[in-house]
Amino acid sequence: MTLAPAELAARLDRILACAGGLVASVPMPYLEHRSAGGDRSLGDLAFHLFRSALAFADGMDLGRLPAEWLAQTRPPDLQDGDAVARYGALVRGRIAGWFEGAGPGEYARVIDLSDGPRSGRDLLERTTTDAARALIELYEMVDGLGITPPEPVPLADLEGLLVSRGPTPGVDERRS
Repeated sequence: MTLAPAELAARLDRILACAGGLVASVPMPYLEHRSAGGDRSLGDLAFHLFRSALAFADGMDLGRLPAEWLAQTRPPDLQDGDAVARYGALVRGRIAGWFEGAGPGEYARVIDLSDGPRSGRDLLERTTTDAARALIELYEMVDGLGITPPEPVPLADLEGLLVSRGPTPGVDERRS
């Protein structure tokens, strides 16, 4: 299923909002929790989700998205879930402004990425899909800690974005 840029933008906004609420609900000591085999802590993964969305807007403005932007780590002042969530809210504001000012031709522009050129629309789809995957991972980590999320997984926003894979513990049970 191919989603229109407006639908991708709306889904990305809802994913960012959900991630902000989720990370804000995580008590301080658990922000450093890493899942088994995970290379990022819960706080680092949430920051990466937000930073990647911000990189989309910056990349669209500049016509290039350097890999270094996606490799940035969580700054030391984002030490608790509320601080990471506030950063996420700032990112949502920046992204909303970009989408509001973008005309349909913006998505046809070619953006230089580290793995080759992509259309703006393809970059938006990749950004939204990556954000959806990160959100699922955040829910899995929070579930593994026994924390009840403030809202259920937004399954409708993830539909058509995720590659098929096996059941997601703590996520698939919420579907019923």
